[in-house]
Amino acid sequence: MSHHRTFAAVLAVAAAAALGSAASAGATPSRGVDARVLSQATVNGHDYISKEITIAPGGSTGWHWHPGRVYGVVRSGTLTHDFADCSVDGVYSAGAPITEDSGADHVHEGRNLGSEPVVMWVLYIDDAGAPPAVDAPNPGCPFE
Repeated sequence: MSHHRTFAAVLAVAAAAALGSAASAGATPSRGVDARVLSQATVNGHDYISKEITIAPGGSTGWHWHPGRVYGVVRSGTLTHDFADCSVDGVYSAGAPITEDSGADHVHEGRNLGSEPVVMWVLYIDDAGAPPAVDAPNPGCPFE
């Protein structure tokens, strides 16, 4: 994997963690998630937020979507990533990069089905002042 791709992934993970998410009716809250802002800057009308996100065993990000770009890298543990059609679109272990599509038509959830915490670095790139994530209701999947 190229250093550029890894850096982008790390930045995305950090950004996602930095801003939290805006609530919406029927939203599924995260559980067992801790986010720590690593860095934050606004440049030319865009927010760049990097976060370290930790998901405890059995934890979940809750269903959400991103208005901007997200790049991350899994530092430890294993992240299971689900789409709104209830399919698992990926299982990411330590060292794996992860990106997520933007827009309300890309609702997803990250879960920790393992026995050790998932730790990610994430970078969010958004229009200045936009939230890095928007909560969404469970689309009908048998898990949260």
